[in-house]
Amino acid sequence: MQPAPCEMIQHLPFSTDGGIGARARIGLIVLATDFTIEHEYRAVLAQLPGVALYQSRIMNSPQITPETLAAMKADIAGAAAVILPGNKLDVVAYGCTSASMVLGEDAVFERIHAARPDVKCTTPITAAFAAFEAFGAKRIGVLTPYRADVNAVVRAYIDKKGYAVPVFGSFNEPDDGIVAAMDAASIEAGIDAITRACQVDMVFVSCTSVRLLEAAARIETRIGIPVTSSNHAMAWHCLRLAGIADKLPQFGQLYER
Repeated sequence: MQPAPCEMIQHLPFSTDGGIGARARIGLIVLATDFTIEHEYRAVLAQLPGVALYQSRIMNSPQITPETLAAMKADIAGAAAVILPGNKLDVVAYGCTSASMVLGEDAVFERIHAARPDVKCTTPITAAFAAFEAFGAKRIGVLTPYRADVNAVVRAYIDKKGYAVPVFGSFNEPDDGIVAAMDAASIEAGIDAITRACQVDMVFVSCTSVRLLEAAARIETRIGIPVTSSNHAMAWHCLRLAGIADKLPQFGQLYER
């Protein structure tokens, strides 16, 4: 049986608005093994109607070593290229703290700009430095999950930028999946160990797999100094680079800057 005739109505009128990213569009390159960064970014951006997140994933080894981190360099441009190709992004963030230091921030930005030449860029360590500057912090307590050879890169990189690292703590766990499962009490205990060991201006928790965002404000109230992490700092830095100046004090002192 033939279908009944249907009248086709063509070229219906429509209007447009700015879309779901009317205020800002943030591109995020996420490690293939990362469980955490998108969750923490979404918690922040849920407070900001009109600010949208668009992400891609980049292949990486779950074992975090200087060699596996360096191997990602060749794939950064491709990961940036597939985020809304041909459409405007305000910022592209590369979501690996330790690789940004192994490769160097400038090398990461060069690979992003190979695909998106006009976009603003950040990395977790770039954002951390911006956070240190926002507080005038010079003595930084650092907490990481990394093994010793990666920790050596991290400490040397921060030292080279002119910050003192009088205390450095690590869980010494190379597996990204295990790091993502570390509970809030463990991270807070690590921060406490840092602040007991030495007087610092600020604590930085390195690694995008570590969960800190929701606890940052509470921890700061208790220990009396600013606290940030890779995701916590980079989400804030993306917003500020995109011209979004809204204050979100529920996420800690940095989000009031």
